[in-house]
Amino acid sequence: MPSPGLVIVDKPAGLTSHDVVARLRRILRTRKIGHAGTLDPMATGVLVCGVDRGTKLLGHLALDTKAYTATIRLGGSTTTDDAEGEPTGGADAAAVAEDAIRAGMAVLTGAIEQVPSSVSAVKIDGKRAYARVRAGEDVVIPARSVTVSEFSLDALRRGDAVTDLDVTVSCSSGTYVRALARDLGAGLGVGGHLTALRRTRVGPFTLAHARTLEALEDDPALSLGLDAAVATAFPRRDADAATAADLSHGRPLPVAGIDGTYGVFAPDGHAVGLVAERDGAARPVVVLAPAGSGAPAGGGAPAGSVPAPEGP
Repeated sequence: MPSPGLVIVDKPAGLTSHDVVARLRRILRTRKIGHAGTLDPMATGVLVCGVDRGTKLLGHLALDTKAYTATIRLGGSTTTDDAEGEPTGGADAAAVAEDAIRAGMAVLTGAIEQVPSSVSAVKIDGKRAYARVRAGEDVVIPARSVTVSEFSLDALRRGDAVTDLDVTVSCSSGTYVRALARDLGAGLGVGGHLTALRRTRVGPFTLAHARTLEALEDDPALSLGLDAAVATAFPRRDADAATAADLSHGRPLPVAGIDGTYGVFAPDGHAVGLVAERDGAARPVVVLAPAGSGAPAGGGAPAGSVPAPEGP
């Protein structure tokens, strides 16, 4: 069995998040792999995947802030708000003023109401919006509140009737960068769509943690072992042996005054589980090292190789 923990993948363009999981299952020779924070096929960058007991962390990771670099093309809109859609109109954007572009970006910065793309994964009456579009339905998605903490212009390139913008975006979960491209182009009266998207950070995980699938093929290894993953993603509480043993049995602990979900570590440095304080006690959210499991919570070193077993 591979060691438990997280693999942070630098996802290539053209693969779905499910495709990446399928590749990891083959590379690591285990089916117990999941992912968090889905990326569109055209996007590249940080995709967080859990291995073995690391999958237990995925639903509790604070992935509520994300960062991207992207390229927006002004001068045309599309059905999908990105380069994979069909053109739906636009106007000559070769001479659109840089001051106007920056002003338009400022309008889309801060707390805003955003309508997701009609081909997004937002559910409408229990069905994904993109599935309804593919079935020929007219889809109207209500606006949602999101926060764009940064929408900055890094470079501007003029072309034949178009202007390409390299931008940096930091935002809350649920923000669609392609919708920012659409709305910027609409506000400038020339149309706009996304031509490239790279996620550079999701929650505390960055490209510095990430490895390509090719690198993982050559050297199957975790980005973070279970102990390191918990220490990176959650506040830490160090417990004595008796308290750690209580949590390993699923018992609530005395409160420590720590907000939100946090990790509890045994004296040997291994993560025992995640807890959250409510009703006067620190109650188990996930027990990572149950009593009698016979294995330390962290599965060994904080990060290390995940050797593939011998065989054909």
